[in-house]
Amino acid sequence: MPNNHSVVITGIGLISSLGEGVEKHWEMLNASPLAPHLDQESFAPYTVHALGEVDWSLQIPKRSDQRQMETWQRLGTYAAGLALEDAGVKDDLPVTSTMDMIVAAGGGERDINVDVEILNKGRTSTNRGVMLNETLSTELRPTLFLAQLSNLLAGNISIVHKVIGSSRSFMGEEASGLAAFMVATARIQSGQSTHALVGGSYNSQHYDMLLGQELGQLLKRDGWSPVWQRENSQGGGLVTGSGGVFLVLESLEYAKKRGAKIYATVSDFVTDQTNRKTASLDKTLERMFEHVKGTGGPVQNDLVVSGASGVKGITGTEKALWDKSGLPYRGISTLFGHWREAQFPLALALGAIAIKKKQAFKALSEDEKPFDGNLESVIVSTVGTTRAEGMARLIAG
Repeated sequence: MPNNHSVVITGIGLISSLGEGVEKHWEMLNASPLAPHLDQESFAPYTVHALGEVDWSLQIPKRSDQRQMETWQRLGTYAAGLALEDAGVKDDLPVTSTMDMIVAAGGGERDINVDVEILNKGRTSTNRGVMLNETLSTELRPTLFLAQLSNLLAGNISIVHKVIGSSRSFMGEEASGLAAFMVATARIQSGQSTHALVGGSYNSQHYDMLLGQELGQLLKRDGWSPVWQRENSQGGGLVTGSGGVFLVLESLEYAKKRGAKIYATVSDFVTDQTNRKTASLDKTLERMFEHVKGTGGPVQNDLVVSGASGVKGITGTEKALWDKSGLPYRGISTLFGHWREAQFPLALALGAIAIKKKQAFKALSEDEKPFDGNLESVIVSTVGTTRAEGMARLIAG
């Protein structure tokens, strides 16, 4: 990857089941005892990391804007506002009008009643194709198709926060978060861009999101446990969470020119799309780890911030890598749940906060060892539930 211009993180917007804002999340990451905010009843036997009360008007002032957004869009738009505020460019039109926006997006929230009707009819239908077409043509409201467009999150951010430079949206589970970050950093490094807003959001509190995961046999069925301790649990091991996260990325020159505070510098980044049926995931992760740790100097006083999902086998493979490395690591899904498209941006945000604080946050389970001393580098990792792997290294700005 070319490195003509250093890429720095200058703003973080974060809303989750734990609250909102950088300082609130740092407080919760270091709380004793650990305090995940869980809903184990609404979607039983599945557990979700559920949002608390949110005053959407703090970042989305117009009720008309709020009403036409689904929850995942409100989460993303809210987090984007927090990130711009944190970077000191909220309502700064000369900056936001030239800011690139790259969003990791899902496909929108579905009409649950129609989905249930289709599934029920499918049990007895002799011609499911005809049944499906008839039901979709008569039961779905036409505006639903507009509400489900993946690029509506970017559109809403543009409308509400006046981020009106170039806009890109990526879809594809965890891979979309990796792609969004990859494109943003590449554009800044090459000089094609000076500043960008990058991130995504996920609403786990919606039956269709859980249905999609369960059809893949991914969801954990027997309550919550730390992410590294799910190999022997019922179901697939995944516990999802709701939240939104955006980061402001800038070239070092642009950030210095406007006097921005810097959380962290992106030292390196690598991604892959391993075919896990034909290739060894552990070899892929080892190769990626060697790449990112080699470019930032020796691994000293490093912390791994992992977006590990908890999915059986895959999470065990990643844990084995970190155990072998000897580095202290933190599985953030223990506290936040898994955010699918936004998982890598979430891990980046938490890693950048730790770099700025010059200290690791506390171990989130007994599998994780404590970290003493000044933090010099963070390796951020995400291994997708079914595909897509990525690692980045963050150092002080």
